[in-house]
Amino acid sequence: MPFTKYTNLDFDQIKSSIKDYLRANSNFTDFDFEGSNFSVLIDTLAYNTYITAFNSNMIVNESFLDSATLRENVVSLARNIGYVPRSRTSARAQISFSVQRPDGDSSAQVTLSRGLVCTGTSSNSNFVFSIPEDITRNFVDGVATFDNIVIYEGTYLTKQFLYDGSLDQKFILNNSFIDTSTLKVYIKKENDSGIGIEYSLVDNIVNVKSNSQIYLIQEVQDEKYQLLFGDGLIGKKLGTDRNSDGNIITANYIVSNGSDGNGVSNFSLAGSFLTSDGNNINPSTITITTNQKSQNGSEIESIDSVRYFAPKIYSAQSRAVTGRDYEAIIKMIYPDTESVAVVGGEEMEPPQFGTVNISIKPKNGTFVSDFNKSRILSQLKQYTVSGINQKITDLKILYVEIDSSVYYDYSRISTVETLKTNVLNSLNEYSNSVDINKFGGRFKYSKIQQIIDNTNTAITSNITKVKIRRDLKAVVNQFAQYELCYGNRFHVNNSGYNIKSTGFRIANDSDVVYLTDIPNLDGRTGVLSIVKPLDSQNIKVVVKSAGTVDYMKGEINLNTIKIVSTELQNNIIEVQAFPESNDIVGLKDLYLNFNVSASAINMVKDVIASGDEISGTVFNRDFYTSSYLNGNLIRE
Repeated sequence: MPFTKYTNLDFDQIKSSIKDYLRANSNFTDFDFEGSNFSVLIDTLAYNTYITAFNSNMIVNESFLDSATLRENVVSLARNIGYVPRSRTSARAQISFSVQRPDGDSSAQVTLSRGLVCTGTSSNSNFVFSIPEDITRNFVDGVATFDNIVIYEGTYLTKQFLYDGSLDQKFILNNSFIDTSTLKVYIKKENDSGIGIEYSLVDNIVNVKSNSQIYLIQEVQDEKYQLLFGDGLIGKKLGTDRNSDGNIITANYIVSNGSDGNGVSNFSLAGSFLTSDGNNINPSTITITTNQKSQNGSEIESIDSVRYFAPKIYSAQSRAVTGRDYEAIIKMIYPDTESVAVVGGEEMEPPQFGTVNISIKPKNGTFVSDFNKSRILSQLKQYTVSGINQKITDLKILYVEIDSSVYYDYSRISTVETLKTNVLNSLNEYSNSVDINKFGGRFKYSKIQQIIDNTNTAITSNITKVKIRRDLKAVVNQFAQYELCYGNRFHVNNSGYNIKSTGFRIANDSDVVYLTDIPNLDGRTGVLSIVKPLDSQNIKVVVKSAGTVDYMKGEINLNTIKIVSTELQNNIIEVQAFPESNDIVGLKDLYLNFNVSASAINMVKDVIASGDEISGTVFNRDFYTSSYLNGNLIRE
């Protein structure tokens, strides 16, 4: 009997295994399997085995979270560890209303009715915006002000169920694309008026009692959601008896367009305002102000995301203790998160015990708005340990730039411009790699040189210098101190001018000034000065001691100063230094970014490879070979 390979799942391999098995039988020793009708039976047997093996393999794969491919299976497996995939999220905008009381109306209050509120337009697409609950404000001197009202992109819908007491009854919301954060569930008795008692959504049953008015949700087939209620032991049971809240279930929710609804800033009134006297407000007396355009709309959580976050949320056990806990929970709270850095206060200088500093890089943009910061911190409280304060700090980006001289063989290229474009494309591809553009990222100098050289066979070599940069956001027309941490040791040129900046203006001086430095005798620290160039050779010191530089730690501290304007937009001053090592790392809360657009790529004809010169003395040019060339005083 031949050895059977049970791992052979290919049709031809299975067919061959069957033939080997039969040949080992004495009854089929001289049988011609290829030239007889018996081969049809073998093909049929092999095909059946193949299908069975394929289905068995798929069933096994769909039984594990890591290998499952069908969404309903991934969701089901995640449900086993208590993870509910994030629903589609409505884009949210902040607007304000100013409402005038109608003449002759004595009402003290006015109510903005839940449901449709506004319409908006973006990129030639129309969107509707709703609110999930009524909002009431008082009239003051005949005017009611609705400040910072959060409106949700999407259509407001209502679904009712009648509980019949059966154990197999399911309450499924038959709309896809629901934003579950807008879901409101009410319970009432069949003959009662009003909307009923509001039940609360919970994501675990740890503190749920037998009389808790709660419900849970779970994703089911076709990205729809099912409502789950208590059984009298865990959560209050539905019913018609006097101990229950009723058997009529009302679910209000918003169906959203997800990320398509982002970026809307122009709104028109489409809802209704009703006074306590029962009068509708004339729309012409209502003023709308946009405080914040719509943002944070997102699609339903992807399968890959569920696979990644379900185990992490399970390990966090609904509490934020470690950095990994915070990362998982924040990405669940704020889906627009690209990367998170969490630094304990004990790691700060000076230490801030009892504090957790959180830095978030959004998927779109650079900074998290104050509105989103407040929302994240508010939702984070239910997961955090008592006595620990959380603080979201603005993103600190460490930019890496290169100044590269790329040598090429002129005889092997079509145009220099095409070759340069190819080099830039290669660098941009690397800038999007897993090494960088993240907290804790690493810029590897040898990789950069290799990427440039391998772009095209016409490239003979490259001489590349590395610069690092932080952007100082000035508090204009206010006295302030500034600290910039680079997390990488600076190269020290004893003549100074290691630090360069773009231009800005300070109080009592109308000229554009710049930052520079002069090292101390120890070569470890230096003095930061503010200067302005008189000509190409001479400068005037405006402020001799404007701050300090720690070359070993890679830190710049600017003393109290009043900056009145900057040469760059958004009150930005770019501050540049040369690193001691060409390998750069983004430590702690530094987000490493390889800024290709700000880098300089200089195409240089290799005169030796091209045959124009036979001597190598042409390469002894300082501006090509200097590793830490100071060059101009200012950053250009």
